[in-house]
Amino acid sequence: MKKVLLTFTILLLAGFIQVALCAVIVSGPEGVPRMTKEQLKAQLGNADFVIIDVRADHDWQDSNIKIKGAIREDPSKLDSWIKKYSQDKTIVLYCA
Repeated sequence: MKKVLLTFTILLLAGFIQVALCAVIVSGPEGVPRMTKEQLKAQLGNADFVIIDVRADHDWQDSNIKIKGAIREDPSKLDSWIKKYSQDKTIVLYCA
């Protein structure tokens, strides 16, 4: 019973973290620019743009909508992947 409760608590906490991360990305911290889907669409194929899909694994796998050329990264492991992208490029994170 304790193991089930612990597992449930961990899953619940992970869910809250995912929602919080998407909320930060969607609302954007002050000073972080946002773009419309039309603006993003105009940049598809631009070598100076890196588009990163940070949806939860199950949301990404269950979705029929994916941006062509976007890279899938686990939002809970941000520290392990963010440094591999050049700071000279525009990095677009999305979780829609």
